[in-house]
Amino acid sequence: MHHFEKLLFWQKSIVLAKNIYLVCQKIHNDEKFGLIAQIKRSVISIPSNIAEGSGRNSNKEFNHFLAIALGSAFEVQTQLILIKELNLLSEDEVNVLLGDIAEIQRMIYSFKNNLK
Repeated sequence: MHHFEKLLFWQKSIVLAKNIYLVCQKIHNDEKFGLIAQIKRSVISIPSNIAEGSGRNSNKEFNHFLAIALGSAFEVQTQLILIKELNLLSEDEVNVLLGDIAEIQRMIYSFKNNLK
């Protein structure tokens, strides 16, 4: 069993989720139940799957949940790109979040490869 709270990429994914929730408050209410609801679900899925996988009985199972978390990270990246293309947030705000998600993706991918 791994202690997910000690994993830097889990910690960073919690911060990212918080930051996405905060910037989503700036987006017009028309999008609250579409793209915004989806990005919130996706970003929560990242640390949730890391935590769930860490409690599993084997590294193989943990690796599976890390793959799901990584997939969710790519969903978030895609949704952030769409938010930028639609000018729902400033380009600078989105670029910071895109940098954060890219770092988390690299960290999860690296950890997955070392877990095998």
